Amino acid sequence: MREIENAIERAEREAFTRQPPKTLKAQINYLIKQLGTAKAVAQELGITTDSVNRYRRGARKNPPKHIAKRIDGAVRSRWQPQVRRRRRKQAASSGGITVETRASFGYKAAGGSTDEPRMRRLTVHLPAAYARRLFDARDEGANDQKLREIIADGFREVYFQDGGRRAGDLHEVEMKNIDYLDLDY
Repeated sequence: MREIENAIERAEREAFTRQPPKTLKAQINYLIKQLGTAKAVAQELGITTDSVNRYRRGARKNPPKHIAKRIDGAVRSRWQPQVRRRRRKQAASSGGITVETRASFGYKAAGGSTDEPRMRRLTVHLPAAYARRLFDARDEGANDQKLREIIADGFREVYFQDGGRRAGDLHEVEMKNIDYLDLDY
């Protein structure tokens, strides 16, 4: 149910200028450098401090798959924060954000129009203002529903109303049943 949050994370990972550490030892060393202590890394990953130290020394080389996935996720979420910030700032100030999705869209409009939700496959470039709203809401801890509303509002303005040239009586667009959602900025 975190489709938009995951799409933002994938878009940020595409901006990396260098690949994150791949070996277990390098990943653990990176996390220790970022978090300060092996104990903090252990708490972050939900494992013991002894396990962290064994991974760091190379005494233990093959963690269980779910632990390896947590380690990789923790590294990737902290990797190249300046590159991430620079890309978000560019998207929020001038570049905007491109949203590609297949989802069910419904809308509220004046009487006499059909508002039955239906599946659409859309690729729409949203202006910088929507990128800024999306990033601000994410940074404030907004849930996925709020992020959907921001994107749906952008679709209403840019796609459904064509920048004010049509569907002037369209009040609200609702995005549900997301098959996939991908962002680029």
